[in-house]
Amino acid sequence: MQALDLKWIRAQFPALTQTINGEPVVFCDGPGGTQVPGAVLDAISDYLVRSNANSHGVFPTSVRTDALITAARAASADLLGCHSDEIVFGANMTTLTFSISRAIGRELQAGDEIIVTRLDHYANVSSWYALEEKGVIIKVVDFHSEDCTLDMAELERLINPRTKLVAVGFASNAVGTINDIAAVVRLAHAVGALVFVDAVHYVPHAPINVHALGCDFLACSAYKFFGPHLGILYGKREHLARFTPYKVRPAPDEVPSRWETGTLNFEALAGLVAAINYLTKLGCHVSPSIDSELISALIAADKEGIEKFHCPSFLTTPEQSATAITSAYHSRRAALVAAMSAIQQYERELSYKLIPGLLGIPGLVLYGITNPEKFTSRTPTVGFRLAGQTPEAVAKALSDRGIFAWYGHFYAIALTEKLGVEATGGLVRLGFTHYNTMEEVERVLHALKEIAV
Repeated sequence: MQALDLKWIRAQFPALTQTINGEPVVFCDGPGGTQVPGAVLDAISDYLVRSNANSHGVFPTSVRTDALITAARAASADLLGCHSDEIVFGANMTTLTFSISRAIGRELQAGDEIIVTRLDHYANVSSWYALEEKGVIIKVVDFHSEDCTLDMAELERLINPRTKLVAVGFASNAVGTINDIAAVVRLAHAVGALVFVDAVHYVPHAPINVHALGCDFLACSAYKFFGPHLGILYGKREHLARFTPYKVRPAPDEVPSRWETGTLNFEALAGLVAAINYLTKLGCHVSPSIDSELISALIAADKEGIEKFHCPSFLTTPEQSATAITSAYHSRRAALVAAMSAIQQYERELSYKLIPGLLGIPGLVLYGITNPEKFTSRTPTVGFRLAGQTPEAVAKALSDRGIFAWYGHFYAIALTEKLGVEATGGLVRLGFTHYNTMEEVERVLHALKEIAV
């Protein structure tokens, strides 16, 4: 596998050309939403110009919209490692999680238990606490303050035959910790409990295979992996068929459409496919063994419209089956795994430079995994405090230097409360992605040394 071509990568993202006070902007705000490739902008614009119509009509723009929905399911399935009919779209991850929690709640009884964690974003916490009104008991797994890793021993103690579901994050959006989801699944399934995974922060940083993990549900957000604002849910086919969604009577009853309330955001679906096609192209760059036909199809997709990816003729032959259209996309999986594996390795190298550099700054306290031997269990997202300064003041000082970073609790409020920093402003968060450079890491470290003085 070849190394990432940062020059090619950065050329795909128009936002990276911005400057402040004559200095290039350093985007360290990725955990709150990444920048998007130009192809995503083009795809959204192209859809609104050429295909803007509701679905299930007989006229060309509606036919193209139906084809786009099929394309988006197939692309998402290739990214996550599942079947296209196991993909549900929604406004965002939070909305989708509440939808699933309400549906599961229909079948729960008073005294049933759900386990959440103190490490998680509250989208995967409050959604389950809402079921307390049915008499469901919520148990909370703590984390180790010294490195912000989940207390797996406590999880094992809490799981029992009354446990009906374990809700857990794949990676912490506040401090970068990656949880052992396969181990959580084994523990939960041993007592017949379901597992719902919040993978919003994980998906931009590493390859994922939901079928191999064995989780029952997994949710993520396209705007965290270089796409537009859109929620994506994987659900095992049998669960999507068995549980009953809250929906209007005329809406479809088949899986997965029965879970999608109202009209989908079609232009966002166009951007989603373009974002996944960008990652596929990246996989072609790092893995020369990828079929050259795939590269050609991706180039054609940019020119002809994302709905024609790998199947340029199907829009002119409406009688072609949805199965045939869907199967055309699955060769993309190998390229996506190659891309995400290369991203994972590159971002680990960023962590090797970033974290020791932060630890060397006087007065800086870093929360999370700091041992380089355990960097396989974290993303390049860090939360920290500078002595004598509020997180807001530090974030503003960084912004004045053209470095964009977040501060606060990032909706992982139980984490900042336990760490004792919530009352004084939470944490400063830096989040790097594969379009960031080593030089940008150095610039951030230099700026923080100045601010710390």
